[in-house]
Amino acid sequence: MTILIDEPIWPAHDTVWSHLVSDESYDELHAFAGAAGLPRRAFDHDHYDVPAARHDELVAQGATAVGGKELARRLEASGLRVPQWRKRGLPADPPRSLRSPGPAGPAR
Repeated sequence: MTILIDEPIWPAHDTVWSHLVSDESYDELHAFAGAAGLPRRAFDHDHYDVPAARHDELVAQGATAVGGKELARRLEASGLRVPQWRKRGLPADPPRSLRSPGPAGPAR
């Protein structure tokens, strides 16, 4: 049961951002974020977006600092990762017209 935070390297809105995740449950993640004073609106499907200015504070409060690849690997292994297609609102099995053509060309 671990809260993880990656390096603040993701640029947006005139700063850089970290991702805060749990490898156990969303309940654990929301409890940690709430205790740290992170607004619920900072939650983005499977992680909290955290400005660089808060990174060290969250580590001091118990988050484990890891690299981005390690964070993604552990989030995936936990089963809590939300795939990009779901974040974009696509169905799990998109219609053939929305699928990428394979090596043989588009589906017929």
